[in-house]
Amino acid sequence: MTPEDPEETQPLLGPPGGSAPRGRRVFLAAFAAALGPLSFGFALGYSSPAIPSLQRAAPPAPRLDDAAASWFGAVVTLGAAAGGVLGGWLVDRAGRKLSLLLCSVPFVAGFAVITAAQDVWMLLGGRLLTGLACGVASLVAPVYISEIAYPAVRGLLGSCVQLMVVVGILLAYLAGWVLEWRWLAVLGCVPPSLMLLLMCFMPETPRFLLTQHRRQEAMAALRFLWGSEQGWEDPPIGAEQSFHLALLRQPGIYKPFVIGVSLMAFQQLSGVNAVMFYAETIFEEAKFKDSSLASVIVGVIQVLFTAVAALIMDRAGRRLLLVLSGVVMVFSTSAFGAYFKLTQGGPGNSSHVALSALVSAQPVDASVGLAWLAVGSMCLFIAGFAVGWGPIPWLLMSEIFPLHVKGVATGICVLTNWLMAFLVTKEFSSLMEVLRPYGAFWLASAFCIFSVLFTLFCVPETKGKTLEQITAHFEGR
Repeated sequence: MTPEDPEETQPLLGPPGGSAPRGRRVFLAAFAAALGPLSFGFALGYSSPAIPSLQRAAPPAPRLDDAAASWFGAVVTLGAAAGGVLGGWLVDRAGRKLSLLLCSVPFVAGFAVITAAQDVWMLLGGRLLTGLACGVASLVAPVYISEIAYPAVRGLLGSCVQLMVVVGILLAYLAGWVLEWRWLAVLGCVPPSLMLLLMCFMPETPRFLLTQHRRQEAMAALRFLWGSEQGWEDPPIGAEQSFHLALLRQPGIYKPFVIGVSLMAFQQLSGVNAVMFYAETIFEEAKFKDSSLASVIVGVIQVLFTAVAALIMDRAGRRLLLVLSGVVMVFSTSAFGAYFKLTQGGPGNSSHVALSALVSAQPVDASVGLAWLAVGSMCLFIAGFAVGWGPIPWLLMSEIFPLHVKGVATGICVLTNWLMAFLVTKEFSSLMEVLRPYGAFWLASAFCIFSVLFTLFCVPETKGKTLEQITAHFEGR
C-alpha cells in the first residue's frame, strides 16, 4: 500500500471513506437472519448445562448415563452435517429467505420434543432435529447476509453470524444456572420463533431474485435494504444454473471451492475442541471453586473478541485477521502442550481424572502455577480464535462462490465443517492415548502453522469488494 493511498490513513473503526449514506434496514434484515445463528449457538450450548441436570434426574424423567450423555452432545453435529446438505439444496431452490423461515421449524420442533421427552430416545430425537436446523442456519444465514450487505459493511454484518453463535452459547450457559433442562428447552424456542416473525417482513436477496428473472422485485428489495441503487452491480446471470462436476475444471469454481473446504477443515483442526474439552479441568486446577464458571468465562471471551473482529473486519481485512489469529493459536497451543508435558512427564493417561491426579501429586504452589499457565494459554487461544478463525471461514464461504454454484459449494463446505467437528470430537480421546495430550496439542499447533501459510499463499483479500469483483478475481478477469 502506497503512502498516497487514502485507505492507509483511515482509522480502523472509522466510517469507510467515500461511501454514500445507506439505508438502515439492511441492519434490521441482518439481525433477523442472525437470529438463526443465535438459535444455533443456543442449541450447541444447551448440552453443557442440560447434561448434568439430566444425569441427576429422578424417574419418571428421562436420565442419561455416560454413553447416552456422549451421544446427547455429539448427535447435534451429525444432524448439522445433514442440515448442511439440505441447506445447500434449499438455498438455491426455495431461496434464502424461505430457507431461513423453514429452518425455524426443526429448531422449535426439536426443543419442543426435548421439553416433552419421556425417554432418552425422545431427547436424542429432539437434539437431532435441532442439529438439522443448525446445519441449515449455519449455511443460509451467512449467504443471506452477504447478499444483502453493501461492500463497506459486509465484513461487519457477516462477522455477526459468528458473534450471534457465541452469544447463543453464552446465553445457554447463563440460563442453565437458573433453569432446569425442560425450561431451558422452552427458552430455546424463543430465538427461532422471533426469527420466523421478523423474517416474514424482510425481503428476499436481490441476487437470488435476479436469478429467478424477477428484476422488478430485486430492485424493490435493493431500495428497501440500501435506500437506493447506488453502488449496485448486476451479477452475471448465465444460462448455467446447476452444478455438475465438469465445472470444477474452471478456475472460477475450483479455486474458491478448495479455499472454502480448506478453511473449514483448518478451523476444526486448530484444536478448538480440544481446548474446550479441557476447559473446566484447567479452571479446577487453578483453584476456581465453581468449575462451571469456566464455561461462562470462555463464553464471555468469545463474545468480546468476536465483537472486536466484527468491528474491525472491514478495515483490517480478512487475511490480516486470519494470519494474526493463526499466529496467536500457534503460540497458545504450543504453551498448552508444554503445560501437559510438564504435568504428564511420565506415562500419560488422557483422562481428566488422571490429569488431576498427576497435577495434585506435585507441590501445591507448582501445581497452581502450572494451571495458571494453562488458563492463560486457553484464554489467549480462545481470543485468537474468536478474532479470526472463528468468524472468517463462514464469512469467506458466503463471499467467494459464484451464484450458480453457491448452494452446492456452500453445502459441501458446511458438510466438511460439521463432519470434521464430529470426527475430531469423537476421536479426541483416542488421539490423547496415542500421542499423549502434549503431542495432540503440538499437532494442533502444526495445523495452525499450516493454516497461516495457507492464508498467506492461497486466500485472497475480499474487503471492500463487491461479490461480482470477487468472482471476477477467481475467474482471472
